[in-house]
Amino acid sequence: MAVAQAQPRYIFGLRSDVTGNLAYFDEQTIVYPSGTNCILYNMDQKVQKFIQGSEKSRGMSAMAISPNRRYVAVAERGDKEKNEKPVVVIYDLHTQRKRKMLSFADLQSDEYTSLSFSPDSKYLVTQGGKPDWTLLYWTWEKTKVLAKTSGQQSAAHVNQVTFNPLDNTQLCVSGNGFFKLYRYSEGSLRPIYNPKMEPLNYLCQAWLSDERVITGAQNGKLVLLESGEVKHEFNMASSAFQLTLSENSQIRQRPSSNGLEIEVSSLPESYDVTALVAYSKGFACASGLGTVHLFEKSDDREFYKKTREIKIPQDLLNSDASKPLPQITCLAISPSEEMLICATANNQLYSLTLSSADISRAERGEFEILSQSFHSNQVTGLDVCIRKPLVATCSLDKSVRIWNFETCNLELYKEYAEEAYSIALHPSGLYILVGFSDKLRLMNLLIDDIRTFKEFTVRACKECCFSNGGQYFAAVNTNVISIYSTVNFENISNLKGHNGKVRSIVWSHDDARIVSCGADGAVYEWEVLSSKRIGENVLKLCNYTSVVITPDGKTTYAVGSDKKLKEISDSQILRSVDSPDTVLTSVALSHAGRMLFAGTVSGTLRSMKFPLTLPGEWVEYQAHGAPISRVKITFDDQWLITISEDSCVMIWKIQEKDGRAVKQRDKEITYAEEILITKSDLEEKNMLMGELKTRVDELKMENDYQLRLKDMNYSDKIKELTEKFIQEMESLKTKNQVLKNEKEKELSKHEDLVGEIQEKHAKEIQDIESTNNQKLMLEYEKYQELQGKCQRMQEDYERQLLEMDEKREQALQNLTEFYEAKNQELTTKLDQLKDDAKQRLQENEEMKQQIEVDADREILDMRIKFEQRLRNEQETNQKLKGETGIMRKKFTSLQKEIEDYKDEIKKNQAEIGKLNGIIRNLEKDIVGLKKEIQERDETIQDKEKRIYDLKKKNQELDKFKFVLDYRINEQKRKVEPQENEIKTLKEQKQEMEGELERFHKQNTQLELNIEELRQKLKATEKELHHERQRVRDVEAVVMRIKTDLHNCVGYIQEPKLLKDSVKAMFQKHVQEDVTEAAGLSADTQKDFSRQREHLERTVASYKKKEAKDKEIHKAENIRIMQQNVTLIGETNKIRQDLKNARTHAHDVEAALGLHSQKNKPHAAEMLTKIASSNKNAVMEMELEEKTKVIKLLQTKILTLQKQVHDLEVATARPPSGRRLSPLSTAAY
Repeated sequence: MAVAQAQPRYIFGLRSDVTGNLAYFDEQTIVYPSGTNCILYNMDQKVQKFIQGSEKSRGMSAMAISPNRRYVAVAERGDKEKNEKPVVVIYDLHTQRKRKMLSFADLQSDEYTSLSFSPDSKYLVTQGGKPDWTLLYWTWEKTKVLAKTSGQQSAAHVNQVTFNPLDNTQLCVSGNGFFKLYRYSEGSLRPIYNPKMEPLNYLCQAWLSDERVITGAQNGKLVLLESGEVKHEFNMASSAFQLTLSENSQIRQRPSSNGLEIEVSSLPESYDVTALVAYSKGFACASGLGTVHLFEKSDDREFYKKTREIKIPQDLLNSDASKPLPQITCLAISPSEEMLICATANNQLYSLTLSSADISRAERGEFEILSQSFHSNQVTGLDVCIRKPLVATCSLDKSVRIWNFETCNLELYKEYAEEAYSIALHPSGLYILVGFSDKLRLMNLLIDDIRTFKEFTVRACKECCFSNGGQYFAAVNTNVISIYSTVNFENISNLKGHNGKVRSIVWSHDDARIVSCGADGAVYEWEVLSSKRIGENVLKLCNYTSVVITPDGKTTYAVGSDKKLKEISDSQILRSVDSPDTVLTSVALSHAGRMLFAGTVSGTLRSMKFPLTLPGEWVEYQAHGAPISRVKITFDDQWLITISEDSCVMIWKIQEKDGRAVKQRDKEITYAEEILITKSDLEEKNMLMGELKTRVDELKMENDYQLRLKDMNYSDKIKELTEKFIQEMESLKTKNQVLKNEKEKELSKHEDLVGEIQEKHAKEIQDIESTNNQKLMLEYEKYQELQGKCQRMQEDYERQLLEMDEKREQALQNLTEFYEAKNQELTTKLDQLKDDAKQRLQENEEMKQQIEVDADREILDMRIKFEQRLRNEQETNQKLKGETGIMRKKFTSLQKEIEDYKDEIKKNQAEIGKLNGIIRNLEKDIVGLKKEIQERDETIQDKEKRIYDLKKKNQELDKFKFVLDYRINEQKRKVEPQENEIKTLKEQKQEMEGELERFHKQNTQLELNIEELRQKLKATEKELHHERQRVRDVEAVVMRIKTDLHNCVGYIQEPKLLKDSVKAMFQKHVQEDVTEAAGLSADTQKDFSRQREHLERTVASYKKKEAKDKEIHKAENIRIMQQNVTLIGETNKIRQDLKNARTHAHDVEAALGLHSQKNKPHAAEMLTKIASSNKNAVMEMELEEKTKVIKLLQTKILTLQKQVHDLEVATARPPSGRRLSPLSTAAY
């Protein structure tokens, strides 16, 4: 056999001791630590993905997610005893793979207390723990430390470090007694800003902007800093800041002698500020037990308002009502800022929808549990059910929980007043046995509760277990194993023999024996009925913790404190597999006896090679962050469950090494669905169901009656409205004709006025053109003068340039002549000196020959003299070289002057170009000014016309204002009650129609289901009949073959006759089989073709019905739409005509001069005459009233169109023609 595989499926639990243990990956996925894994939990799909810790991980201490939500950094603890340094592992959240591992050799601490990514996710800062509290600044992609600081607060505890959200180089570090800001520059971290703050224990911090950071202290104090200066400081724990439910608190800043003070209207009763998180509107603050306060920016952004207080709900299943709420350790807000989630100190996750918090701000909000409720303390007991997919656990948090390992949900849980040490689940899944500190209790698992029905006087039972059949259970009382009957609860026997505490017991598969192990190093095998010990193995130096037995009951496997896995058979140790690096705490064997797993003290799960070999082989999986206390395998050998002291419950998918799943038993396991419910609860629910049914029937009757009444009322109102609408349309047509006649008259008058205005406009244009021509002439003269000046200046510049060139050439000639003369003089001097030197050399040679005695002395003298002369000559040569250098410098300076003159020439040319550009711009300005003059004239004329029109409109509006106000008030009084009635009636009608539509749909669906079932039943009966006939035919053929074979056997001694008889038999039966098979296939084909034709006919009939219904509704919709189009067109024409008539009336009045001040009395007489002869004003008022009625009708038409559309959608299915008959069993 090979080593079995294990893959993590789900984990229930949270590590609350990890800094920053909660973050968002995307809108639906959160990241949190559990065991030694990072969990990516999808809140919508309820699915977990695992990022497993590194090998030999000592557990996590801190976590951080990058701002781009691509990477997660996990800090893992080191081991000082083994000289292992802590590491930071960075994973890719998309692939769940390791990207980098960071380790610093000079770090003295064994953990990192806080991590933070830079805003661009390229840098990482890590804060080491005690004793040196080293702060490291990494470029993590290169695994390089850019800067470090150590010992900044050697005696203090550093709680958190964060990056500025917009600056990669600025950090904020807070801890016990200090708060510092650092900046990275030139390879080092340097402190900046030294805020004057009290030496408090600053627990958390959050950046509100690139300049503002807020921090919370242990005594409930919040401090807001801006650019390194304290701006706000207030105490959340002060008794003066008690918050009532009806009040909102706000934080204001006001000037004082010290700078700025905070004015807090009201604050809640609070304690330590344990968590802060910022978002676009403000920040959320966890202050107090289980309380989060939301602060938002005010309108002037100078202070924050407290808008919301959210509390963690009190657990209703907790027996201790006075238990305080847990402390919140971490907060996180979703990327869209719609969800707020928090992690608590008791390992729970809660969520809140911020949009719902904004809607109901007046009430105190409550969090909701995210996913499931987890254990908050060490898990002590574990058991698995046989008949149901249930797992039972108990914990030191005084709770008992029932989990479903298939759906990965929490089915039931309840908290008690005492701690629970052990648990056993009955094979039926209906009862549990729990060992509390005071008693052993047998409980019923009800549909929504766990209730005790029997107690046993066994104190602090650390181990209990049901038999495989469920008829017995065993409970451990220190060193005695008591066996009870689950039927009459009698104590059948007490197994005594252990000298120490019994740590583990297990039943054999036939429930005839029990195997136990204890702290005394003994492994005993007991016979249940006789209470005798039939096998033993004692190893006093070993403290056994777990034991299992094989399915055949011949071999047991035990683990203990000696780091060995022992295989025991017939009271002898056959094999002992050594585990030198860690202690094995628990062991589990599959029910098929093919896979063996063991848990360790370090929290890892080992899959052992089975059967055991020496030396042992295994595969190790990272699982928990503390010792694994129990390991169990489900009855179908597909799932493995582990529990640990880190309060986590983990579910694993297991299979053999080659990938094939474990073979099923002889009978396939089907889980039971029965549940327990008390008689009183069942009666209450039946009573409620009966009452609800009667209430539904009553409501149906009432709704039918109300629908009939409403239909009658609506039909009467529709008739009245149609009649009114027809009458109003006729009156509007007559008025429209009158207005058209008046329009023609006004058009003729208007054309005359337009002709006069055009003549005036032409004269004005001629005058403007003449004035503009004069201005253009003047500007042209100025332009010619400027052009002449420019030409003269250009000539002067050219003449000056020629003169400067001549002067420069003369100066160059003079200088060259002067320096050539000097050069010739110097060469002649050099020649003379050379001749003198030659003569003196000859004299020296003669002197050497003549004077031999004083030769040496004279030679020395001559050497000294010549050396002096050579030095003088060298000095003169150097002087000459210096003079030549000076001359060269003068020559270069003259060249520079020449270049300067050239630059001046270029500048003058550029100035000329600028002047030409100025001239062009002036020309453009002249053209622009002309255009502006024209545009301003046009705007003046338009404004005068507009003023004239507005004066006319104001006069008319003043005239008709009083009459219109009176009419409007009367119409409002009449229309408002009618509109309210119509709205209520429409809403009721829509509700009734929806209910009717649902009933029709249900009826049609039931009809279709009945028809399908009948057809299926007929088809199955036919198939059954054919199959029976076919079986009979086959049996007959088999009988014939048997008889023929019997006859062939008679010729076994005669080969020829045997051969002939076999051939004859082959020809006979093979041909008959072929014909029979052909006949059978023909019958089946006929049956299939008949059924197919029947189905095609039914489908065709349904399609025809659907097409007819669609055509009917389509024609009706087209008719309604045509009517609506005609009505809308007529109303638009009336409105346009009315608008044109009003404009013409204004023009006529203006032409008559009725609006001038001088003609006021004359205008009044004219208006009275016009009103008496032509009642246009009254007609206009009536038209306005009619337009209001038309608008109301249009709204009603739109509602009718919506109803028609809904009917079309509803009638897309085939209509139910009749009411369904009641179902009866006889039909089937």
